[in-house]
Amino acid sequence: MFNVGIITASDKGYIGERKDESGKLIDEIVTNNGYAVKKYVILPDEEEALFNEMVHMSDDLNIDLILTTGGTGFSERDVTPEATRKAVDRLAPGISEAMRYYSLSITKRAMLSRGVSGIRNKTLIVNLPGSPKAVKESLEYIIDSIHHGIEILKGKTGECARK
Repeated sequence: MFNVGIITASDKGYIGERKDESGKLIDEIVTNNGYAVKKYVILPDEEEALFNEMVHMSDDLNIDLILTTGGTGFSERDVTPEATRKAVDRLAPGISEAMRYYSLSITKRAMLSRGVSGIRNKTLIVNLPGSPKAVKESLEYIIDSIHHGIEILKGKTGECARK
C-alpha cells in the first residue's frame, strides 16, 4: 500500500471561508483505490508554504504520492506549479499532459490548466485542478497509471509494457 499526502492550495479554504471539497474528494478516491492518506493540509496560495510542505512530505514523512489541488490557473495567486517545479528533481510531464488531453474532451478550458507533475527523491508529486468535478475526472483517469509509476519509482517493478 502506498501512502498519500494531500495539499489544498486555497486562500479562502485556509482561513475557513470555503469548504475544501476537492481535497476531501481526493482523499475518498485514493482511499477507495487502496492508498493510505498520511497527511492532508490546506495552505494559502503562497509558493514558499506550498514548496516547504511538499519537501516535508517527501523528505521527512517519506510519502509516496503527493496530490495537490488548486492554484494551477491564471490568477496571480495561482503558484502551485511554480512551487512544484521548485520541489521536484525531475519532471514527469506525461501525467499532466494526459490529464489536460482527457479534460479537453470535456471542456475547452482545460487548456488553461498549468498543473505540472514531477519526482522528488522517491515521491511522485501531481498537481490536480481545483474544482471537485475536474479533480474527480482527472484523478480517476490517471490513478491506475500513476500507481504503476510509483511501483517503478519504488523499485517494485520495472516493466511498463503490457502483456
